Amino acid sequence: MKKEIADFFKLEQTNAFIEVMENEGDLNTGDPPYLATRGKQGGTWMHPILFIKFAMWINPRFEYYVIKFVYDQLIEYRHSAGDQYRSLTRELATLVNVDYARVAKCLNYIVFGHHAPELRQNATQEQLKELANLQEKLAFAINMRYIKSIDELLNEMHRIYDMKKNYLR
Repeated sequence: MKKEIADFFKLEQTNAFIEVMENEGDLNTGDPPYLATRGKQGGTWMHPILFIKFAMWINPRFEYYVIKFVYDQLIEYRHSAGDQYRSLTRELATLVNVDYARVAKCLNYIVFGHHAPELRQNATQEQLKELANLQEKLAFAINMRYIKSIDELLNEMHRIYDMKKNYLR
């Protein structure tokens, strides 16, 4: 089946996607998401994010690989965050009077800026990567005895939170 670019822009879901792009700041209101020119040197320019959606609409195989890539990356980061949490809890077990829930809550504040149920289930790739990296470094610090008590760990986590908060200002 031959697909025309004009048909793509008539789709309700294409227009809804363009609206999301505008709301997210990827398109300025009034900027065309694509430009088509005719004539000898004619061609079509499309915003790169919109082009990926267009290419997925044209080619189901490409759509499959895009979705598979995103899925694989999310799963990889989710597994890595889980593996690093297990490493951290193993190291935490070497400390006295550990409050595992408080440590998990501190991790959430550092990575997500707040604590709530299911944060990790809805995390982005970047957040999962940051979480895995943080857990790995904290486990290493405990293992190497740079951090020798739960109080030292919590103080270090508060310091990391403050540094991140100040950096983002």
